[in-house]
Amino acid sequence: MQVRKRNGGHEPVDINKILRAITRCCKGLPHVDSLRIATKTISGLYDGATTQELDKLSIRTAASLIFEEPEYSRLGARLLNQYIEKEVRNQEIHSFSQSIAFGVKEGLIGTRVASFVIANSRKLNDAIDNTRNDLFEFFGLRTLYDRYLLKNPVQRDVIETPQFFWMRVACGLAETPSEAINLYHLFSSLEYVPSTPTLFNSGTQHEQLSSCFLLDSPQDSLESIYKKYSDVAMLSKFSGGIGIAYHRVRSQGSLIRGTNGHSNGIVPWLKTLDSSVAAVNQGGKRKGACCVYLETWHADIDDFLELRENTGDDARRT
Repeated sequence: MQVRKRNGGHEPVDINKILRAITRCCKGLPHVDSLRIATKTISGLYDGATTQELDKLSIRTAASLIFEEPEYSRLGARLLNQYIEKEVRNQEIHSFSQSIAFGVKEGLIGTRVASFVIANSRKLNDAIDNTRNDLFEFFGLRTLYDRYLLKNPVQRDVIETPQFFWMRVACGLAETPSEAINLYHLFSSLEYVPSTPTLFNSGTQHEQLSSCFLLDSPQDSLESIYKKYSDVAMLSKFSGGIGIAYHRVRSQGSLIRGTNGHSNGIVPWLKTLDSSVAAVNQGGKRKGACCVYLETWHADIDDFLELRENTGDDARRT
């Protein structure tokens, strides 16, 4: 049985080579069985599989045993970290400054951080401590890989390792190299981790670092209501969570003098808001979040309180 390497060449499957690679990741984990992982990995392969598929299979195999033995979480994290490092190196990225330079070329990194890293590249590169990758458990590193690490816009491979990620976030928050390095050590040791928007956006072209935004109620007009939809969508686009009031919008049955008709109340507007937040998710990384508030004196308060119930008219639920 043959496997296809990253350079396009082929070689026979070597269980001893696979076993050695897994065994290297088992240091300090006495309760994991490297031979068991290697054997199960081999059994799931097919002729012509890629080495990336082999690596992914070994990672999934380790992860599947976590509930049997917690140490497999550490093993899975180490195997995944190796996979990430291969993915980054395959793009000729071997240092933090090279990762930033690649991000600049692809339009991902902001000019301020790019200039900061160029001016201080040696200090920042030397501060990277790859031993701290071992602090991750599997599900934490998997979440980091899936959602937080910057990706090549075309290939969708990550362009930064976990440690490059921490340093990029630190550089986005710092004004001096010493500040950046101190923040990096704080983040990479997991003593303090910033909020999600900071992790998503620090150092990038869109440095929106705030978690939550509170918006006043739109005025009781189509122009104001749809302008507020736009505001919510733009905040959600860059990972902001939103709180918004709706007490200025007229209640169900109120007269609309412009058309001599009657209002359907706030519920249809809130359904549109709900759909808008779901459509404009947070940078494609997680679902948008919006919390609506309504004063208790508003005539639609009963309908508002029933919005989340599982029974009743779907047109009156969000």
